[in-house]
Amino acid sequence: MAVFRPSTPNGGAVLIFPGGGYRWVVIDKEGYEMARWLAARGITAFVLFYRLPAESGPDAPLADAQRALRIIRHRAASYGVDPRRVCATGFSAGGHVCASLFTRFATAVYSPVDGADRLSARPDGVAPIYPVISMSAPTAHVGSRAELIGEHASKALERKYNPSLHVQSDAPPTFLLHAEDDASVPVANTLMLREALIAARVPVETHLYPEGGHGFGLRLSKDHSVEGWQEVLWDWGVKRRLFAV
Repeated sequence: MAVFRPSTPNGGAVLIFPGGGYRWVVIDKEGYEMARWLAARGITAFVLFYRLPAESGPDAPLADAQRALRIIRHRAASYGVDPRRVCATGFSAGGHVCASLFTRFATAVYSPVDGADRLSARPDGVAPIYPVISMSAPTAHVGSRAELIGEHASKALERKYNPSLHVQSDAPPTFLLHAEDDASVPVANTLMLREALIAARVPVETHLYPEGGHGFGLRLSKDHSVEGWQEVLWDWGVKRRLFAV
């Protein structure tokens, strides 16, 4: 993880999963830029370089996410972080990592390493941004699906790695955001996750924008209806007493 420490930490923490279609990890516009923006507002931000499934298997990104969140909690005092205010966000395929984490945080996908692994991997709040959710045609992002479970994956594998099918009532408060003109990851991905959260009675706030495309992060959202989306996310986190108290 790369750690971005604010000059005056307010106790909040956000673990960031950049996207990249499970082929690479886009650390700039969906990682470092978001981390700097959060750190400027008092949040200690962590950008995770998760392992890729083609090299380490389909559960490797989730294992890294669980381990990272536990490490943050374990070292909360040294980071100036409140262990009850550790959130997670992710973009595109990183949104899938984020959604997998909050729906499968208690699933054992690696062997315990040390005392940190006795802590919960449940985030206190989550924000999947234009996330990959579906693993089935026609709503799946073809590239992410192929990298994660293979081009010829079975229906059982599609179901296993679709986070919307694993939402439980103990999932954390969720913030969802997507541009409706996203030609890479259809907005249906966010909508199916929203429906599952509502069915499980999990608090969810959803923001859809008419245009903005895919992969806008902070930089490419300018001059589109989605511009300023990060302020909406901030307001949600403040309202939930996750980003500021």
